[in-house]
Amino acid sequence: MAKPTDSSHATAETRQLGLVAAILSLGYVFWVVGAMEMIERLAYYGVKAVATLYAKDPLSKGGLGVTMTEFGTVLTAWALVQSALPVFTGGLSDRFGYKRTIAASTVIKICGYLLMAMLPSFGGFFAGAVVLAAGTAVFKPGIQGTLVKATKRENSSMAWGIFYQTVNIGGFLGPLVAGFMRKMEWRYVFLACAAIISLNFLMLLMYTEPGKADREAELARKKAAGEQTSLWRESLGELKKPHVWPYLLIFSGFWFMFNSLFDVLPAHLEEWVDTRDVVTTLRTAPGAVWGAAKFVAMGAAGLLAAIATPISQAMSEGPVTASQVARFFVVLNPAGTEIQPEGMLNINSMLIMLTCFLFAALSARMSAISSMVIGTLFAAAGLFASGASQLGWISVAAIAVFSVGEMLSSPKFSEYIGNFAPNDKKGMYLGFSQISLAIGWTLEGNLGPRLYDWLASKDTFSRQMLVEKGMAKAAVDQIPQGEAFTRLVAYLDQLGQNADPHAVTAQLAAQHNPGVIWLVMGAVGILSAVGIWWYGQWVRKLTSAGYKAD
Repeated sequence: MAKPTDSSHATAETRQLGLVAAILSLGYVFWVVGAMEMIERLAYYGVKAVATLYAKDPLSKGGLGVTMTEFGTVLTAWALVQSALPVFTGGLSDRFGYKRTIAASTVIKICGYLLMAMLPSFGGFFAGAVVLAAGTAVFKPGIQGTLVKATKRENSSMAWGIFYQTVNIGGFLGPLVAGFMRKMEWRYVFLACAAIISLNFLMLLMYTEPGKADREAELARKKAAGEQTSLWRESLGELKKPHVWPYLLIFSGFWFMFNSLFDVLPAHLEEWVDTRDVVTTLRTAPGAVWGAAKFVAMGAAGLLAAIATPISQAMSEGPVTASQVARFFVVLNPAGTEIQPEGMLNINSMLIMLTCFLFAALSARMSAISSMVIGTLFAAAGLFASGASQLGWISVAAIAVFSVGEMLSSPKFSEYIGNFAPNDKKGMYLGFSQISLAIGWTLEGNLGPRLYDWLASKDTFSRQMLVEKGMAKAAVDQIPQGEAFTRLVAYLDQLGQNADPHAVTAQLAAQHNPGVIWLVMGAVGILSAVGIWWYGQWVRKLTSAGYKAD
């Protein structure tokens, strides 16, 4: 075999710079692509965080009124397109340039959001999700390829950690926007996301592709020498290398868990978790904590007033206040008594947004394999805890534990594959990384909602109880999808029984134990962690035997 470059060695571990030195070493292009990714994620998670809620919402409330199993067909198509397409679009980014593919992806993603807004039906959302997935597939390799070329091995851990942090700034703000917009009308969520992603056209004016001259010179050389092969042949040739495909296959277990957090957990939070304890704690927090929160809210209110006041006045609510801003950031329900699922889920993005650089510094002191194994185990523990109780604070803790695991494993996954990719195939290999996501998300998108309908559907359990309490089955079958629990509470009230919604929820949970679904999800993570550990041992043996990843 030909002697490999440093970047192509599968197991090379390079000593990382310290925290401050690594941050200072990151250049202008890195921060531009970080901002572009933040904008893209803001729009993307504005939809992703509430997609399950939109699907489950009954038609009478403007939702799709479908079961989780039916929604799973959308998730499966979304996952396949978004995750499998980069195998080939990564090569397009290397061949035609990152800037062109990023611009094209922005146009495609705008079309996806507009389809969702203009066609408020199952078919319309399905079409919009597929188009959005295609745009994301084109976007990712160009952004991540730029990041790899704009950094060095010595600062790559910190670069990927900070990049992941900027991703989650967008991931944090997106659900806040969606949570606010859906209180007015569902289509405003999609229109807002279309407007947000269009801001990347402005960012492209500041973007300069690193290594563009070298890329074009290498392409010209290959073309002149007749060495340029078709992209699909080149991609398959790289994928067949023995250190590549097992890595992608094994890590798919992590992506199975990760996507269950966004596809299944919102339904669980909405149906089974009582967040009144969290709201009560926030309202009765010690003076210093509450004072700090009010200070932040007042500052945010002043910052947003110029933009938000015309909107709020148009809605006849008067000027923006600190209380309204606080409710916006916590994502309270209209009554102000509980936190909406997207608000709870946003704990994940908030923690990553605030602390990922610290965990990047921690993971830089570990081998990539060790960081990924520990992180995957933490994520699995978070999912186990998600089903352990209906208490809001237990769910908060579970999401926090998962977030720590995500910060230790997910950025390291991309860093690792970006480092062992050949220098002229960074975009291609980062496109390959989506294969792992494709396997994990496709399996989860198909199985997760089905498991939820089987093991944890509140609508299904409510229908069963209605029959048990004496309602005719034919009448129960006529209840629209998503409205069975509301009918159950009203029916119990007619019977003179305890009709408090939280008490009825607790009764259903005691009968059916819906938390068992998270034992299944967490078990996938344990298997994945074992597989990652095995991969590390196996690659060390390959390296000792003289294998070169060229």
